[in-house]
Amino acid sequence: MDKRNCGSFNHSTTTCSTTRLRQVAFSIQSHQRNNMTNFVHTLRYPLGLALATCLCFVGVTATGEDNAKGDESAKWTTLFDGESLKGWEKVGRDDSKWEVVDGVIEGTGGASMLVNTSGPYKNFRYRAEVKINDGGNSGVYFRTTRKPGFMDGYEAQVDSTHTDPIRTGSLYGFCHVYPQLVKPDTWFTYEIEVKDDNWRGRDMTRIKITIDGNELYEYMDFEKTYGPGHFAFQQHDPGSIVHIRKSEVMPLDD
Repeated sequence: MDKRNCGSFNHSTTTCSTTRLRQVAFSIQSHQRNNMTNFVHTLRYPLGLALATCLCFVGVTATGEDNAKGDESAKWTTLFDGESLKGWEKVGRDDSKWEVVDGVIEGTGGASMLVNTSGPYKNFRYRAEVKINDGGNSGVYFRTTRKPGFMDGYEAQVDSTHTDPIRTGSLYGFCHVYPQLVKPDTWFTYEIEVKDDNWRGRDMTRIKITIDGNELYEYMDFEKTYGPGHFAFQQHDPGSIVHIRKSEVMPLDD
């Protein structure tokens, strides 16, 4: 893992703390039961990422309520109509199944990807409401290809208790979270902001990861590993059941 790249906006550096992230995980789970009231106060101190080699740039983040106010004049485009898989396509094994059940996308069976056919998207904010079963594994992919495999594009991990210890909140292969932030069989909102940018004269891609309105970190990919692409969800294995009830995007200016 590149020490330079993981952080948020004010650029005061601190070494990542596993203990601190466990405290944040407890706070997220507690505030899921209490409507996330005043969670911002837990983010006024260094936010650890349970990855010894990752340096973070930490600062105070906005609450979900603050973000919602800022969204009032912004335009979100819904990618899932709540009724069908129109605009989505399965790529993968025949024994993998994606269907809409009671207004929710459900993925079961063998390995596959459910790819959104719109795009490609370059700079954007993206939101998805997701739930994973106990022992399950999935991922929210962005800037992926039209016919992706598991290694194509960025992946925001969805994993509460799977044997793979890399948990929800991780940018898989780039910045990993090991404490459990979200319990299994619990709805949560992933928000991902992606923008090609320049930092101190160096081109890079900023990737901000937020769960339930609480920013975890911003990763700076100086390799600009993946260019404009599509959104997708992963069906990882037969023991995994993933549900999605919202998928929407807000394109950002270059």
